[in-house]
Order: sequence, then structure tokens, then C-alpha cells
Amino acid sequence: MISKTILDNGVRIISEYMPHVHSVSIGIWVANGSRHERREHNGVAHFTEHLLFKGTKKRTALDIACEIDSVGGILNAFTSREYVCYYAKVLDKFLPKTVDLLSDIFLHSTFDPDEIEKERKVVLQEISMMEDTPDDYIHDLFHRSIWRGHPLGMSILGSVESIENLSRDAIVAHKEQMYCAEDIIIAAAGNVRHDDLLKLFNDMFARVTAGTGRDFCHLPVYEKRIESIEKELEQLHICLGTKALPQNHPRRFELYLINTILGGSMSSRLFQEIRERLGLAYSVYSYVVSHTDAGSLVIYAGTSPEKLEDVLDVTFSEFRRLANEAVPNQELDSAREQIKGNMLLSLESTDNRMTKLAKNEIYFGRYLSLSELTDGFDAVTPHDILNLAGDLFDSRYFTLALTGKLGGKSFDTSLLTC
Repeated sequence: MISKTILDNGVRIISEYMPHVHSVSIGIWVANGSRHERREHNGVAHFTEHLLFKGTKKRTALDIACEIDSVGGILNAFTSREYVCYYAKVLDKFLPKTVDLLSDIFLHSTFDPDEIEKERKVVLQEISMMEDTPDDYIHDLFHRSIWRGHPLGMSILGSVESIENLSRDAIVAHKEQMYCAEDIIIAAAGNVRHDDLLKLFNDMFARVTAGTGRDFCHLPVYEKRIESIEKELEQLHICLGTKALPQNHPRRFELYLINTILGGSMSSRLFQEIRERLGLAYSVYSYVVSHTDAGSLVIYAGTSPEKLEDVLDVTFSEFRRLANEAVPNQELDSAREQIKGNMLLSLESTDNRMTKLAKNEIYFGRYLSLSELTDGFDAVTPHDILNLAGDLFDSRYFTLALTGKLGGKSFDTSLLTC
């Protein structure tokens, strides 16, 4: 059963009661992320997320770690371009203690100057680690390129320069401005009743400042472009992508089916053609990125520099097939069942159910039932796939990001022709 309460100041509390489990997953979500930062403060949302674990008025960083470990629980957080989440998963009997801990770090972190300087070094190491991991770095490079000049193109981690220059005042100001009541969603799933959850959170969160920290943001402009970074690597890592759909678009079901057919699994067209038949890459896959007002469909592959054009030729060939040839019913049905099966399996865990509650609220403002989702996928026809593929695979919107041993070679955008 799904329950939702909105406090007078705008904080939303949503829960799903699952009496057959012994755990509870609970998250405090803030519906703004790196895209809502000032450019000179890029990385502040992620830095702030780190610092909330570094001590409050009544708990040190060690106290926080020991307290969650003492109940066998999980406590963590993550930052994206459009939200930040602080979450815990514990046995249901430890929920009151865990709510007190989560609320304390969320509402009462002290941002001790010494802890800020120590954590600054940690975040700088995280940036270095990402840049030293090319199959991670290429995705950051791709997003920077496809959304160049737009807040969505800013790195979630920030840059070395922006992190080094972030002051305590800027961090505290970000927390005060962005962690407002209308942007806060408390989501819980597991063996917890909604009324009990309200009692645990109401007093503390009813006092959060009303309002929202989000500002209107202009839509991104998609243009054909290529961005490359020379690195001494054995492989060439590439991301090729195109304009796609926002999260709540009515054609999103077609988009996810196209992704599944194209590169979403071992049976997908790109995996079978690029890896299994031609041996051009060990890793090749596609994925969808969807935000409130924009999206992209992205293909990743790791290949040798001399095989780049072969990989691109195969990829564009598969784009053309989807845009010009109706997907056989059997292949479409298989993709449908794969997506529905993955959804059902994911909902067996309380943490995935908690995440679903929060994301539904952020992007749709309501709960989307499983039957509504499966009906959406079941309604898609081969003709629907054909129409959307024709819109997606438009040469005007292709972006290619590459990193590896390029030998000083430059690339012309005429390479990106479907």
C-alpha cells in the first residue's frame, strides 16, 4: 500500500508498507543536483553530500559510522544532476534509531572547517580516480559535450579548480538555499506503517524552511559535434549519442524498447554484431539518460583505435535498420518481456522500491503502478518503434566523445552521418 502526506511547509513523505519483509529502506531526497549549481561552484552539491557525514552537534564522523554499523545497517548517499539522496537500510526494529541518525546528519551537520579541508582532498582524489578510469571518464566527457554550455553538461564531481576554490561559506549557503521544504522528499519502503513514519519525521522536518531552491533552466541545444581527449591507453573508449526524451514523455516506452533492442543486453543487436560476430569490442552497450526536460540515447564501446570506423559503421547501420525496417514482433516481444522481468525482479528489494517512490514523485508527481508501466510497454507497436527511431537517429544531433591513443588525429563531423 502506498501512502503520501505533504507537511504544511511542503515536505513530502511517501511510504510503501511491505509487511512480509523484516527491513526498511528510507531515503531523504533533495530534488535538485549539479544542474542547479552556479557554474563557479560546480561540484558543491556532491561536496555537500560528502560533508553531511562528517559530524553534527552531537555526533562525530566516527560516531555516525559506528552507529549504523552497530545495527548491521547500510548508510550512504549519492548525487546526480537532478537530485541528492541520503539513505539507509536497516532491520525494521532499528528504524527509530536510524531516522534520528539520518535526520541529524541532514539537519544539523556542522561543516567543521578541518573536516572540510580533509574531505576536499578526498573529493579531489575521487576526481582523479574518475579521470584515471577511462570507461567512467568517457561518459562524463560525453555529457559535457552533448550539453555543452548548459548546466546539464557540468560534471557532478566538479573540476579540480572549482573544488579547490569552494569556501565554507559557499558550501553552507548552498545547503541553506537548496535544501528547502518543497524540494525534500522522504521515501520509505518496507515493514513500516505510514502513521509511524509521520510520527518519526514530522516534528523535525515541519520546521524546515518553506520554498524551493530550483530556478527555471533553459532547454539545451543539441548540435552535431565531436570531442576527443588524448590519453595513453591500450583501447579507444567512445560514447556516441543523440537527442532523446525527458523522463515523463509519453513516448518513453518506445525509447526504452529501442534501447533494449539496440544495446541493452547480451542478445541486443549491437552486442551480437560488434562483439559476437565481428569481435570489434569486449564491452559494448547502450543506455538512456532522461532528465526533467531533456534526454539522450548513448552507445558505449571500448575498441582499438584502428577499429573505430568499423564500430561506427556497424552502429550507424543499426540506427538505419531501426529507422527504416519494422522490428519483428518476436524481437519486440522479447525486449518487452526483458524490461518487464527486470522491473519485477528489481521490486523484490526494499531499496529499489524506496527509490521508485522518490523518482516517481520527482518526475511525475505521483506513484506509477506496475500495471500502468507494463501496459505502457505492451501498447507499443513496431510502427511506434519505427517512428521514434526516425526522430532519434537524426544526423543533426549526433555527438561523439573519444578518449585514448589518437595520435593527434582530428575528426570531422562528416563522420557522424546516419
